[in-house]
Amino acid sequence: MPTWAIVLLIILAVVLVLFVVLAIYGRKLQKKQETAQADIRAGAQTFSILVIDKKRMKMKEAGFPKVVLDQTPKYLRGAKVPVVKAKIGPRVMSLICDEKVFDLIPVKKEVKAVMNGIYIIDVKGLRGALESKPAKKGFFAKMKDKVKKN
Repeated sequence: MPTWAIVLLIILAVVLVLFVVLAIYGRKLQKKQETAQADIRAGAQTFSILVIDKKRMKMKEAGFPKVVLDQTPKYLRGAKVPVVKAKIGPRVMSLICDEKVFDLIPVKKEVKAVMNGIYIIDVKGLRGALESKPAKKGFFAKMKDKVKKN
């Protein structure tokens, strides 16, 4: 057997072993995330909030309490997170929002938010349904529309 074939088999075996290891590790991380989500949902409460502003910003710049910054890992402190500044009762607070919900939150409107601490999990319209933005079209979908028009 030629040496290049042996080298190719060794490389193939290493890639296969890496794939199996990553699949097992990915499954563990997925289970861990599902349990964390279940814990977050278990302690959630519904509040009526008035959204003042929303934007993606670094955690250091968002004005969170020192306790929150101390609990976050150092590599995530510089990452941009979706932040919502809202009035809950008489207090104005900075809240962290779930990525899936961030686009649904209207600015300068009152909504019912399902929250756990300072983390917004879900929102519902207080008066009527929330407006969802249309999904972005991909490159090929845009090209199909152009072809159909012509």
